[in-house]
Amino acid sequence: MGKINIVTGAAGFIGSVLSQQLMNAGMENIVAADDFSIESKKQNFDNKPFADRIHRDNLLAFLNKYPNDIGCIFHIGARTDTTEFDVSVFDKLNLNYTKDLWKFSSVKRIPFIYASSAATYGDGELGYKDDHDLVKKLKPLNPYGESKNNFDKWAVNQAETPPFWAGLKFFNVYGPNEYHKGRMASVIFHAFNQIKKTGGMQLFRSHRPDFADGMQSRDFIYVKDIASIISFLYEKRPESGLYNAGTGMARPFLHLVEAVFAALKRQPQIGFIDTPEDIRDKYQYFTEADMNKLILAGYSKPFVSLESGVGEYVSEYLVSHKYE
Repeated sequence: MGKINIVTGAAGFIGSVLSQQLMNAGMENIVAADDFSIESKKQNFDNKPFADRIHRDNLLAFLNKYPNDIGCIFHIGARTDTTEFDVSVFDKLNLNYTKDLWKFSSVKRIPFIYASSAATYGDGELGYKDDHDLVKKLKPLNPYGESKNNFDKWAVNQAETPPFWAGLKFFNVYGPNEYHKGRMASVIFHAFNQIKKTGGMQLFRSHRPDFADGMQSRDFIYVKDIASIISFLYEKRPESGLYNAGTGMARPFLHLVEAVFAALKRQPQIGFIDTPEDIRDKYQYFTEADMNKLILAGYSKPFVSLESGVGEYVSEYLVSHKYE
């Protein structure tokens, strides 16, 4: 039997799609780590031929049982709720848990690829460059972003590292298998459901004079592109470090929602509401990944355009409630 490959967060959005893509590419002996008791996530993992499923709390014990049999750790699992303000939750699940996996990977010489986040960039005043010298200067806007940046800061200062490691700063990821995410699901998911229910879509009004309503912009990236980036890093092992995972092209929410209407073959009916008070002062108006580092490392696959990605997501997944 070949090496065991670990995917944490395998019941979640990105982790489940990554697992399927790795399986499609021929990777065998994938062990899923997550909390598998959440009913709304069941279809993300139930039909995938994992070699085993391990509760995330038992993963380190599992690794220590098979210390010389691990091929790679894809650490995608994290607490991702940007509206959670209990720092201790993030310290446990995002910071210390990841440190434990890093230390194991370093000692046992196992490649380690983990999920960071574009939330580390805060309001973007310092730009969106995946430069290690920038990490200590960043000021995330919420405890989730802080937890991700705290680990990045720790990682880039470690003398003992895995033989290859990459921390991926995910920008605005959308695509299949996010049905369980509730408020934290992508705008495409919410737009689809709102349009189906009401015939129209409400976007957040701009509260800044330099942005028109609906022109707040994000770097939206299709989840299958995220899986492709991770696969590339695993296979090619370029220089270790932090890598942005976006498209390098910011697009307005207005265009995104227009693409959902187009996929549903409906005329756009778009209105605007005030940004909720609880997130208004933390709201990002523009994010755009600097993708030069990944491209210079040899990643040459074109990114799925917003219109193509939204079109596929809506027509092939959301309409029939299909999973990847």
